[in-house]
Parts: sequence; C-alpha cells; structure tokens
Amino acid sequence: MKAIVLAGGLGTRLRPLTFAIPKPLVPVGDRPILEILVENLKSHGVEDIYLAVGYRAELVRTYFQDGGKFGVRIHYSEEEKRLGTAGPVRFARDQFGISEPVLVMNADIITQLNFRDFYEWHRKRKAAISVGVRWLSRSVPFGVVEMEGEEIRSIVERPNHSCQINCGIYVVDPDILDLVPPGEEYYMPDLIQAAMKAGRRICGYEFQEKWVSIDNLGDLEEEIKNMEGNGPG
Repeated sequence: MKAIVLAGGLGTRLRPLTFAIPKPLVPVGDRPILEILVENLKSHGVEDIYLAVGYRAELVRTYFQDGGKFGVRIHYSEEEKRLGTAGPVRFARDQFGISEPVLVMNADIITQLNFRDFYEWHRKRKAAISVGVRWLSRSVPFGVVEMEGEEIRSIVERPNHSCQINCGIYVVDPDILDLVPPGEEYYMPDLIQAAMKAGRRICGYEFQEKWVSIDNLGDLEEEIKNMEGNGPG
C-alpha cells in the first residue's frame, strides 16, 4: 500500500512552536506527530509514503531521510506554492506516477484506525473516494431556543448535538485526481463535490478507533497528558 501524507502546512494554530519547526515535527511525548503516524502506517502494511512538504521542508527531510530507519520508503513532493489539500495529492500522483488507490491524510493526526481494513473496504466498494468518518458529540453551552414567528415554543438548556465528521483520512483512486486543476490551490471537499457531480461514487467509512487531530496547543497538551497516562496510542 501507498500513502500520501499532507505535511506542508504552516501550523499557525500551534505557534509559537511552529516558528522554529514545522507542525509534523512537533513532539507528542518523545516523538514527533508525524513519526507516530509513519509507524502506524507501516504497522498496517504501507511500504511507500509520499510526504507532501512545504513549510520548513528541509527539516522534515533531515529527520525522515529515505525512511529506512522507520522501515518504509519515504518520497518527497515539495510544493512551490500553497496547493490546498487536494492539489498536493494530484502533484504527488503526477510526480511519482501513482497508479493504484492511495491512502491520503493530514500529518497532524494520531489514530489507531486500521489502515489496511479501510483500504480493502474502499476497494471492495469500487468507490472513487472513501472518507474516514466518525460521530462527534458536543454540548451546546447555551440554551437553544425554538421559535415560531415571534413566539418561543421551547428552550432546551445545553443540549448535545451529534454529527458525523470528516476525519481527514481518505482512500483515493488516482484517476479521480484528473478533476483537480494542476498547479492550483484546491481542497479535498472541493474534489469530493466535483466527483459527486461527475457521478462518481463517494463512500464514508465509519470507524470507532482512537482519532485525534492536533489542531491547536490545547489539543497537543491534552494528547500529551493522555499518552503520559495510558502510554503511546
């Protein structure tokens, strides 16, 4: 299996840490976020990992080199300008001639998702894109008001709201990337919408395993606490 990891973001929400190092190298415990992800990918049979790098790319290259010390082959696709989240995937496909379905994910994810199961599930459904999804429940911190005209019909204090979310993990058939304008900033939700408009099948793979997206300093601190209490996940 092959995986493209989007590792070129500026990591603005993790500043000041990311003034010095790129977000994929920010440590969680004693290892960078991206090293944890690389090791998880390897454990599920991924042999070739394509890192789509940008900001402070030289530091990512220096740390991971050719991937040998992690037991994988690491290739680098460096964008000269920001290409969004789908643009780098097309760029890597064209650069390396990827001709089979490929896992695609953000570099700031820590998860116990079984990548092999997800990949095989995608292939059996003959989808153009499969999206890793899970349920998220959040409490609204206020009273939610239902109105009819000017009259209030109900007030519910701090209700829970649940929905399925896109977890930033995909399996993508290479041909669907022809819909991505080459060299332009383009995002995965745009590609999914374009694929659906073209009549292609898009599937959602619901999973229950651990999933954390390190979006800000609060997320980072919380995950470090969890790992200290439970061991690496």
